[in-house]
Amino acid sequence: MTVEALAAVATELSHLDVLESEAVHIIREAAGEFEHTGLLFSSGKDSCVMLHLALKAFTPARMPFPLLHVDTGHNFPEIIDHRDRVVAAHGLRLYVASLQEYIDDGRLRERPDGTRNPLQTLALLDAIRHHRFDAVLGGGRRDEDKARAKERVFSLRDEFGGWDPRRQRPELWQLYNGRHAPGERVRVFPLSNWTELDVWQYIAREDIVLPFLYYAHQHAVFARDGMWLAPGSWGGARKGEQVERRLVRYRTVGDMSCTGAIESTAVTAEQVIAEIAASSLTERGAPRADDRLSTAAMEDRKREGYF
Repeated sequence: MTVEALAAVATELSHLDVLESEAVHIIREAAGEFEHTGLLFSSGKDSCVMLHLALKAFTPARMPFPLLHVDTGHNFPEIIDHRDRVVAAHGLRLYVASLQEYIDDGRLRERPDGTRNPLQTLALLDAIRHHRFDAVLGGGRRDEDKARAKERVFSLRDEFGGWDPRRQRPELWQLYNGRHAPGERVRVFPLSNWTELDVWQYIAREDIVLPFLYYAHQHAVFARDGMWLAPGSWGGARKGEQVERRLVRYRTVGDMSCTGAIESTAVTAEQVIAEIAASSLTERGAPRADDRLSTAAMEDRKREGYF
């Protein structure tokens, strides 16, 4: 192919084509380089995009690795239902690490605020060891948090799952180094260079089905600490807090006790895209209570072994 022809092809590629190609390349590199690879899947928008890319990376063959979900026990029921439907539809293997089991047998204690998101690390590390994963793919993006911005695509973790930014390797020219000592493991982030807007534009282009919570709908919520929280198995409104039905959607979905909704009228992916483009807040800024625990909440959790 001539230089002119290559240039013509390049000009026809959209930024989503480039991001998709990079992510598919990373997923295939992980599958080829590591012996036991898993894909962290919560049924959130980023993990739905990750699964879509992984399926596309190996089609028409079956995806060669299983899914792993750390279930806090306080997930939105709609998220669990969507997860199970996706797994059944594609005939996938799913491993579930249950925080409730850890709390029931005393390995973990409930936090005073009822939030379980910060408790996920132990169950995640145990599941990685139990299933002998030497690499786990996740949907983390560098635009989410300052700690994420320091992350490599192939992120080396020590034998205790800990992350040290000083030990991360350079990744020039899309060359990824997966070498690790016995006991060490690697976290792989194919969406590193994506933004929230990129994710939604890709969802719209690929017509990826998400849990309806990501679109505006009537939901029972109450106000606390500047967030609209939904009552559920984790608890509910305290004295002086009024439960009401509002038109809301979720930008990010985690443990019900710490994930707040935003008021919205966006009922399609295109309307969500317009809403995000006009927003001055990040998706993890206002609606996630666990990220407010400290200014370095995410980095602290990553050092302990969280994604």
